[in-house]
Amino acid sequence: MPTELLKEKPAARPRRGPGAPGRGYGGDGARPRGPESPVVAPLTAFIAVGAVLAAVAMLFVAFTTAYLARRQEAGWTPIALPAVLWLNTAVLLASSGTFEWARARLVRADPAGARHGLGWTAGLGAAFVIGQLAAWRQLAAQGVYLASNPHSSFFYLLTGAHGLHLLGGLVALAVVIVRAHRNRYTPAAHTGLAVCALYWHFMDALWLYLFALLFWL
Repeated sequence: MPTELLKEKPAARPRRGPGAPGRGYGGDGARPRGPESPVVAPLTAFIAVGAVLAAVAMLFVAFTTAYLARRQEAGWTPIALPAVLWLNTAVLLASSGTFEWARARLVRADPAGARHGLGWTAGLGAAFVIGQLAAWRQLAAQGVYLASNPHSSFFYLLTGAHGLHLLGGLVALAVVIVRAHRNRYTPAAHTGLAVCALYWHFMDALWLYLFALLFWL
């Protein structure tokens, strides 16, 4: 037998370059980033909630324009501020605080604390909605209804629209609570919490704006 056949052939050196295959990489040498990528998924979620908040902001900008224009016309009679709105404002601001506390608990690997904080947030959000209904009943007891005068019409319209959007936030918060319970430390739980917190804090800021617009500006 020829001695050349007994010699081992040197192993082929792996190809390098754009077309070289590799574990976990595509044909172009780049790591694939599909929908499951931990980088793309949070970005997509934040873009989606940003688009929603932009639409909500445009809606209330239109309401504000109509409100300011109507206030300059004859027949404008300001209504008295329902006292319960002060308590409502404090409740909603407190809910933002409990939300941030829940996020801090989840980051520190304390799912039980996060669930408690989210539960408090949901409870305070529901209390705010109930308080808004109480404010409407307070005005109705004084004989102030939707069609009583332009100011009351805008009050019911603006607070009602805000309340509906906050109810949407409560539904999203309920979903986040369930997912945080099932997926304690996954990136999806943290992303869902961050996106929901952004929406929730926006609703808080929007309420402060409406409160000032209706009774102070």
